[in-house]
Amino acid sequence: MNPAQSQPISSSLSVSDAVAAVFPVGTFSTATIRDLLDLGKPRITSMVVFTTAMGLWLAPGSIGAARTALLLFGTTLLVGSANTLNCWYERETDGLMVRTRNRPLPAGRLDPLTALALGIFCGVFAIPILAIAINPLTALLGAIAHATYALVYTPLKRISPWALEVGAIPGAIPPLMGWTAATGALSLPGWFLFGILFFWQIPHFLAIAIYLEDDYRRGGFKVFSVERGPVTAARWLAFYTVTLVAVSLLAQPLGLAGFAYTAAAAVLGVGFLWFAKRGVTGPVEGAWARRTMLYSIAWLTALMLALVAFAR
Repeated sequence: MNPAQSQPISSSLSVSDAVAAVFPVGTFSTATIRDLLDLGKPRITSMVVFTTAMGLWLAPGSIGAARTALLLFGTTLLVGSANTLNCWYERETDGLMVRTRNRPLPAGRLDPLTALALGIFCGVFAIPILAIAINPLTALLGAIAHATYALVYTPLKRISPWALEVGAIPGAIPPLMGWTAATGALSLPGWFLFGILFFWQIPHFLAIAIYLEDDYRRGGFKVFSVERGPVTAARWLAFYTVTLVAVSLLAQPLGLAGFAYTAAAAVLGVGFLWFAKRGVTGPVEGAWARRTMLYSIAWLTALMLALVAFAR
């Protein structure tokens, strides 16, 4: 850290001086900007924003192009903030893991203070956007998701394997935000979208934890495969996959989609169950877990597209 940056910001400084002290403009090279964007985990953020848009698309009514843009912008800022704070908090453990040690903070390419300030700024800025441009309920859901991810899930990963279920909550809220943005209310179809994302995340991340078990052990994270063993983690993966496939078939009874969606969901579900059955029958291997993880991504993408294509 530059010694000048480590000095307390005087109360006599203007707002622009304070911002410049944390975000020195002269250091904003293309590589630095790329690193700042990487803190927000763009691939995860883009997926979350997509599920928010999907919830909005499936909801009855419309909020117009301008408010839709503000919803997606506010959600992007909020998710990017949570991911940035996660990177700041886990910068030391990330440095111990092969898959994360080249991230901007553990690699030493960014000052942790800059990351912390960026994460806080984006979060503080996002909530009023959602509250004023969309509605207070959507903003409240966003705030709950942000707080749960950054303040509960992130530190809990080092304490308990049940952090996985806690972390699935903020990951499942964005489509519900899209729904409430259009309707202003919580209702069963919106909770169905929440359920899809909630139950999808658990087998998805259990698969990751199995094939990256050694890496998580080095980082000191209390994931299921480290704490209970890969066999137990695989059995949980199979159980949650069965639950996920069952939930995915509820769109037609809830009036969100027709028979074409149900048929597509059933075919996709059979494929997911085929991969997941190894969790019960064995053997549990890293290669199988990685294939299951990749199929889970394809499953979610195809299911979301089917929901949009065959929506009522």
